[in-house]
This record gives sequence, structure tokens and C-alpha cells, in this order.
Amino acid sequence: MRILHTMLRVGDLDRSIKFYTEALGMRVLRKSENTEYRYTLAFLGYDDEDKSAVLELTYNWGVTEYELGTAYGHIAIGTDDIYATCEKVRSAGGKVTREPGPVKGGTTVIAFVEDPDGYKVEFIENKSAKAGLGN
Repeated sequence: MRILHTMLRVGDLDRSIKFYTEALGMRVLRKSENTEYRYTLAFLGYDDEDKSAVLELTYNWGVTEYELGTAYGHIAIGTDDIYATCEKVRSAGGKVTREPGPVKGGTTVIAFVEDPDGYKVEFIENKSAKAGLGN
């Protein structure tokens, strides 16, 4: 078995697609609309779905925001240059909520940003991503 995708409900599909493609470098893999049940799905990722886990962005027509709740944590993305990645997010109008630096009690360099709907995205430097946080 493997993880296929993570679904996020978004309030503005075009705004979210712009963030994930322009600020985070993903590409739109496919989109579909269901007119009967009034929703649109967009699947985004860094590689094809048969090779990599992807994001499913779900836009329920007419719903512009969601209560995020307290159970959701974040999406983690590995990056070669965490500082440049945060700057790219910032220059694209994104919000960096934790500047790059070592995780508390460890040496792994991480940072956090928020997508347009407030979902947290963690960046982890690729050179230490496999070692695990705190190592």
C-alpha cells in the first residue's frame, strides 16, 4: 500500500492552484467538475500520481471558507534550499509563519508557511529530511 493523496477543502480553487503551482512549484495533474453535486476537484503534485502522493484540492461551489479544526497538522515538503523556498513563497504573497531554522532540540532546518486557506505547510531541508526531526 501507499499514500495516494491528501484532500484539502479550499475556498477559491484558482487562488489555491496559483499558490501551489507558482509558490510551491507543483503542477496541475488533472481537474474534474461534478455539476450534479456542485464541486470541482484539482489534483496537484511534483510527479505523476502513479509515482508520488499528491494533493487533492476540493472546491465545493459557493463555500468560500472552512473552519480548519484542531486535528489537522501540516503537509511536509522537502526542499534543497529552504531559504530560497521561503523567499519564493513570500514574494508570491504567501505567509511565512516560522522562518527557517533548526527544529527545537535538534539540527534539522525547518520552516512553516500557510496556504491561502490557512493550511500549514512545513518545509524540511532535503539533506536532513530522511534523518527525521530532532536528529
